[in-house]
Amino acid sequence: MRSIPATTPRSSRRSGSAPTISDVAKRAGVSPMTVSRVINGETNVRPATREAVNAAITALNYAPNPAARSLAGAGPSRIGLLYSNPSAGFLSEFLLGSLDQASRSDVQIVIEKCDLGDHELEVAQHLVNGGIDGIILPPPLCEAPALLALLAAAGVPTVAVATGLPAERQLAIRIDDREAAATMTRHIMDLGHRRIGFIKGNPNLSASHQRLEGYREALAAADIAVDPALIVDGLFTYLSGLDAAEQLLEQADPPTAIFSSNDDMAAATVAVAHRRGLDVPGDLTVCGFDDTTLSTAIWPELTTIHQPIADMARAAVELLVGTIRRQKGGEGIPQQQVLDYTLIRRQSDAPPRRRPRAR
Repeated sequence: MRSIPATTPRSSRRSGSAPTISDVAKRAGVSPMTVSRVINGETNVRPATREAVNAAITALNYAPNPAARSLAGAGPSRIGLLYSNPSAGFLSEFLLGSLDQASRSDVQIVIEKCDLGDHELEVAQHLVNGGIDGIILPPPLCEAPALLALLAAAGVPTVAVATGLPAERQLAIRIDDREAAATMTRHIMDLGHRRIGFIKGNPNLSASHQRLEGYREALAAADIAVDPALIVDGLFTYLSGLDAAEQLLEQADPPTAIFSSNDDMAAATVAVAHRRGLDVPGDLTVCGFDDTTLSTAIWPELTTIHQPIADMARAAVELLVGTIRRQKGGEGIPQQQVLDYTLIRRQSDAPPRRRPRAR
């Protein structure tokens, strides 16, 4: 998916008019029917076309159902989605799920890109001032303290998505990151690996710590000592994955398997292995987390944890809409939902290769 610019280009539409599906189609260079297919999550759309349509939707702040603005108290007219995620694959899945459920729930969704720092506060305050009914925050914004405090003070219902440890009364949609990471680590050990490298995610996110704990707990349960040298820092970005993989593979006794906290860093690990002349999975098993489109776009395809990103986005919209409508009826009760994950095995894992003993 193409990166979306921090500032939205001006369109040729008249000032103040809402974008239409035709505007999106024109900007993406496709037909309105194709835009409809993308919004509805249909599978018969080429990846490049889907990316172009999603980029146009985001740039124009297009809402699948502009008529929802006129809802007269029956439910939310607008919900906001703020994002600042470095993974294009994660973002693409999240936007698809959000737009699909917004259309089904008869609401307008306003999508805003935020730069980490003070920008997300400016964007959030602008939406609050404009009467936004609720906000969805995927990572890393789902755990931005100042942003959450601003929205709480304004009384705006907010759903945090993919947070590892949500606050007790925080609306949240997530998976069990700790158990998912433990499941993958056990799978790698079941293949016969004992030196398993681990690339951490963004240190500011609780999901990163939960995944690390799952890795540690699985090793401990198998009576395998945790080697600090096999745990390296990452930031959920491809570039950070390159650096982390180099740190692991340049060791005198390198790991025979590397488990990365997301698919972007796992893909980077495969690239580093290939550059070093290593066969994946013959010489090195590589596993990821998320099951984004990138996991099947590289060779070999990644064994990974399927985090149901699009379903989490749909659940977030549904939870937010339901919460807002209950609040209007005086029955607002925060809820948290934990969705199922799945270990998806592909071609990037194998038992460790037997090497000749030194004489």
